[in-house]
Amino acid sequence: MSRQPRRALRLRRVAIDTYRENVAYLHRQCPAYRAEGFQALAKVEVSANGRRVIAVLNVVDDARIVAPGELGLSEQAFAQLGGRAGQALRIRHAEPPASMDAVRRKIGGERLDPADYAAIIRDITANRYSKTEIGAFLVATGQTEMDRDEVLALARAMVDSGERLDWQEPLVADKHCIGGIPGNRTSLLVVPIVAAHGMLIPKTSSRAITSPAGSADTMEVLAAVALPLERLRRIVRKERGCIAWGGTARLAPADDLLISVERPLSLDSQGQMVASILSKKVAAGSTHLLIDLPVGPTAKVRHMREAQRLRKLFEYVALQLGLHVQVVITDGRQPVGRGIGPVLEARDVLQVLQGDPAAPPDLRQKALRLAGRVLEFDPDVRGGDGFPIARDILDSGRALAKMNAIVDAQGRREDWLRLGRLRFEVGAPAAGYVIGIDNLQLARIARLAGAPMAKGAGVELRRKLGDRVRRGEPLYRVYAEFPADREFARALAARDCGYAIGRRAEAPRAFVEI
Repeated sequence: MSRQPRRALRLRRVAIDTYRENVAYLHRQCPAYRAEGFQALAKVEVSANGRRVIAVLNVVDDARIVAPGELGLSEQAFAQLGGRAGQALRIRHAEPPASMDAVRRKIGGERLDPADYAAIIRDITANRYSKTEIGAFLVATGQTEMDRDEVLALARAMVDSGERLDWQEPLVADKHCIGGIPGNRTSLLVVPIVAAHGMLIPKTSSRAITSPAGSADTMEVLAAVALPLERLRRIVRKERGCIAWGGTARLAPADDLLISVERPLSLDSQGQMVASILSKKVAAGSTHLLIDLPVGPTAKVRHMREAQRLRKLFEYVALQLGLHVQVVITDGRQPVGRGIGPVLEARDVLQVLQGDPAAPPDLRQKALRLAGRVLEFDPDVRGGDGFPIARDILDSGRALAKMNAIVDAQGRREDWLRLGRLRFEVGAPAAGYVIGIDNLQLARIARLAGAPMAKGAGVELRRKLGDRVRRGEPLYRVYAEFPADREFARALAARDCGYAIGRRAEAPRAFVEI
């Protein structure tokens, strides 16, 4: 492919957060735009001082944004180029990523090999893909599915896309939930319990993709989570654990770019999910991982047959990556805890840690069961002894002390307990018993209310499965920060409150954990 001649322009910083996408801005009257045949949304290569970035081109007509002799770069692109405002730079057409041919073949239903996935992930990490092209890759791998060796190839490529930690210890534990269950903030309890026992548990989490809060979103209410890699290492060495966002540590950074597209599209295919979770854990240096796989009619996984298939996929890919994994199939028929949204979930966690009588018992019990299973990775803990050890660590206050130490080490936030200033309650449509709770609907209501971006937004549950209610009695309270969010959430709750009310005999029976 012949390259276009280069044109010198002056660099301008355009203070726009384009959310993990490099964007360049040219004025429509710019000589380079008119002479080189650039078009809006074309990809361009911008270079200065021996460095270059690939960006998607936006064309503007307002000289206050960029003048005809300037080229503007969004915040991320400006930082990646490492230039200074006003310096000379050059722009030319970027060559299309060669790996897009593999994406087109996947769209056509073909099976891709490890070299294909390695090339795709390299190009995504180098910002050679636009978000439209990333979306095409995600849809292709989700709709035509990947076999287990394709998932393995994708996971390996994602591990190789960034840093890989080595803690120089034989046992590095972690715990992860596949998501889909509102609340369920067990990681913020498992980590301090396991760390207080003395095991190493560096928990690095992604932010929420389709949920009202992820572990990193909730921990951010209490402490800083965007930690530079060296600081993360120091904290883990000292406290034996952390709860941090994996993005700043550049652990499998391609995954963060994929998530930036998955989130607004609400995409979360099982193959992508397995590759995403396991690549992040391997990159974080984990050797032993516990997977929480909830099953329920409105969970990500609806049927036990599907859960067993997903468990086998996790086990196969993890084994090939050298990661010891256990998958626990848990009850996903309703939210865990009372809060849905970062501040509400953080409040639940602190109540459990502090031994508050008002603490949600289901969150406490599930966290203890999961922490017990992680503790049994320790060769000195016999099978079945993990639960009582975890309970003793929690009830003695050692878990609370460890959580406080981790929060202080990461950077404590003092003003965390501020719920959304706007609120309304949703009442029971009839008298009877709660026989069903729609996880997806409650998550949608919490997200429309503003979670997780507005930390104090979300849903506070008043009733759970099996509870008796009178007509009009509050089922939950919704918190929002802005009037528009409140009204969006109110309208959705009015169409479908997410609760099913019926006879006592219709209430679900006890779930047996597997």
